[in-house]
Amino acid sequence: MTKEVKTDYAIDARGIKKSFGKVRVLDGIDLKVRRGTILALLGPNGAGKTTTVRILSTLLPADEGQATINGYDVESQSDEVRASIGLTGQFAAVDEYLSGEENLLMMGRLYRLSTSDSKRRTLELLEQFDLVEAGKRPVRTYSGGMRRRLDLAMSLIALPPIIFLDEPTTGLDPRSRLAMWGLIKQLAAQGVTILLTTQTMDEADYLADRIMVIDNGKVIAEGTANDLKTKIGSDRLDFTFGNKSDFDKALKIINGDNLQSNQESRLISIASKGGARQARELLQRLEDAKIEVDTISLHRPALDDVFLTLTGHSAVQESDDSSQKGGK
Repeated sequence: MTKEVKTDYAIDARGIKKSFGKVRVLDGIDLKVRRGTILALLGPNGAGKTTTVRILSTLLPADEGQATINGYDVESQSDEVRASIGLTGQFAAVDEYLSGEENLLMMGRLYRLSTSDSKRRTLELLEQFDLVEAGKRPVRTYSGGMRRRLDLAMSLIALPPIIFLDEPTTGLDPRSRLAMWGLIKQLAAQGVTILLTTQTMDEADYLADRIMVIDNGKVIAEGTANDLKTKIGSDRLDFTFGNKSDFDKALKIINGDNLQSNQESRLISIASKGGARQARELLQRLEDAKIEVDTISLHRPALDDVFLTLTGHSAVQESDDSSQKGGK
């Protein structure tokens, strides 16, 4: 067996390219994930997210490029790579006719755990994922959220140091989505390295240490959520006024970069570099001028704004030909 090469990066991919027929799905993806961190791969359907995961998890060969997982080469050391990872796809891969407990025991045996270790890990995971009471019921009786939790639990049966989560909250209701986020955060706190694909902005914002934005098979931005938000502009302060007279007088007092006003809604908006301090100063000046402010709010750019600015469209769009061929 070829020895593992220790690096600071649990996942390291360089120049990954993949085409399906004439459709170029990945066009030179470079990707690094430090050990014990979460990277969110953010992009619309057809951007190449699922194809990237399939290549890194040895399910699909790349046309060009190199990748290592846990120090093992994806192409030449695929067995070692598979032993280092867990994978949860977009749809729960569970046997509906087996119970949750039986699904976990089966997966343990497929990973060649001993009978005693399979039973021990099954009990641990049923408790960790709040499935103890449902553990002996057939999976066909489970809710969507329960199936997703079981699917994630199955990928953890052999305690892999690296997890691939391909849109893990697809189809979940808000409560189940929050529960899944909590489990993912818990795994990261235990030192598991996670590559998460999503087209949900708040999911990437909440979970990821770093975010990589891809579109049309190319990386178009990378950084922390705050880094990306800062790239598209500053915070904004919005003031609204109860009457036109106060609005007109406030226009002469409020000043700032990129001032925008809407007479109909009596809204004045300025770029904010001072945050709450700047808001207090402006409120004091308006009060001194006996101008009554109806509302004031401070807005930060959201990841939706980042994606729209970078790509010219929202992150949620209809699937295209590449997504149908595995290029999500």
